[in-house]
Amino acid sequence: MIKKTDQKVGAVLVVGAGVGGMQASLDLAEAGYNVYLVEKGPSIGGVMAQLDKTFPTNDCAMCTLAPRMVDCGGHLNIEKLTYSEVESIEGEAGNFRIRVRKKPRFINEDKCTGCGTCTTNCPVLNIAHFEDVDELGKVQLKEEDRQIFQQILSQHDINRESIIAVLQDINNRYRYLPDDILRHVAAALNVPLSLVYSLATFYNAFSLVPRGKYVIRVCMGTACHVQGGHQILQGLERMLNVPVGGTTEDMNFSLEEVRCLGCCGLAPVITINEDLYGSVTQAKLPKILKRYREEEVSVGIASEGVSDAKD
Repeated sequence: MIKKTDQKVGAVLVVGAGVGGMQASLDLAEAGYNVYLVEKGPSIGGVMAQLDKTFPTNDCAMCTLAPRMVDCGGHLNIEKLTYSEVESIEGEAGNFRIRVRKKPRFINEDKCTGCGTCTTNCPVLNIAHFEDVDELGKVQLKEEDRQIFQQILSQHDINRESIIAVLQDINNRYRYLPDDILRHVAAALNVPLSLVYSLATFYNAFSLVPRGKYVIRVCMGTACHVQGGHQILQGLERMLNVPVGGTTEDMNFSLEEVRCLGCCGLAPVITINEDLYGSVTQAKLPKILKRYREEEVSVGIASEGVSDAKD
């Protein structure tokens, strides 16, 4: 609430914190006025950040916007009322009484660092579920899995800093992250199960579903797409009889697409585990796949075959 006074005061209210509102606020603040900048969104900046270039100078939109956001955000004469809306205006020039409704944020704005954790864990959008760490480790593992898990743990320090390395070793051993073992990871490292799952779902290298022995990744970056990457992907779907993200019934091949493999000069590109193939055509795909299928029968034949497929 901006209080009404008997005398005219040198304060200004600006509605809207887009690039125009921010520039007006800065000009008024530099002229010595106290500025109340009201924005209905959760932050200043408006929609200009969504643009790539601006007319007619073709300047970068964010390059134009960012300096004003920084100056406006730190100016002592500008009070920012974000996530707020003007409800009513009464009075006359120089002596207005304005009612502003400020929506609740449920966070301490002075301590907010913009990490985004509150968004992903918002209790309004997500039903919070907590498990007792002592209960997590009670999930029974098969004897073979228990031995593998203990062997992996013995190679790392038992603390939360080792969680990524532990998950990598489990993923390499099983080609995915089994649910029961993830619960034991949370219990052994004394971390919330939600943290384990947030890491498991964040990194593309991890998977919560079983993957094949050979993971085929088709590059769908701009260069590969122009050179026929989409046709390569469709060809592999037909030959393996699985969709993108699927795994063959014999658990031999998994098919995935990636945005860029950094080999644009060799487009179109695919990788099979650690092997990279450039300038791939649909005619070459049967020969490439045949070598990996033969590897199940004879390691010697496979080694020679992979060399031929790369040529």
